[in-house]
Amino acid sequence: MDISLYYQEKGKGEPLILLHGNGEDGTYFNNQVAFFSAEYRTIAVDTRGHGKSPRGTAPFTMEQFAEDLHELMNKLQISKAIILGFSDGANIAMKFALKYPQMITALILNGGNLDKKGMKASVQIPIEIGYRIAKKFALKSQEAKRHMELLGLMIFEPNILITELHSIHIPTLVIAGTRDMVKKAHTESIAENIPNAQLSILEGNHFIANKKAQKFNKEVDDFLQALNEESLR
Repeated sequence: MDISLYYQEKGKGEPLILLHGNGEDGTYFNNQVAFFSAEYRTIAVDTRGHGKSPRGTAPFTMEQFAEDLHELMNKLQISKAIILGFSDGANIAMKFALKYPQMITALILNGGNLDKKGMKASVQIPIEIGYRIAKKFALKSQEAKRHMELLGLMIFEPNILITELHSIHIPTLVIAGTRDMVKKAHTESIAENIPNAQLSILEGNHFIANKKAQKFNKEVDDFLQALNEESLR
């Protein structure tokens, strides 16, 4: 890998890797780290070009981010982990699950989407306008170039086919807010096409993990505890 990803780690036990959304960093999950580190080895990662992780020279794509995660897990000698992804983090998690399913114990997908059609028009249209503006100034401004790359992820990525989800045979929780920026039907379709996935819609917007942390954490914890109980039978 051309860079070293920055991450924050707390707790011991089974690894739980947290993947943030577009333009954010691992601190988005402060509430989850505080809660889950009592039982899990929580690792909040800054994606390439986000937070304290450098951009590097590799492609700025979900595919590359999934490869970065693979290399980080190898570096940390983690052969298998629970992966919780939010928004673009959920999209990275899906890409990772399609390529490295043997490295995932359980998958939590919060506010993910398969393509830009899954986003509400009220959100997607301003993103596309912002991308075109940033692209005009990208050659003259590094900040505009960075902005263009971030917005580009929400326009051209992750391009996952609905049929690809059929190959994910990992215990999965699909979770979103009642007022999410991802269309409810799209979220439901993701859950329906991952074999045996569970769907949970919580009161709140796209940022329920941060804004409704107590309810979100309980939902995720109940899901993981049920899996643990099932494995002991």
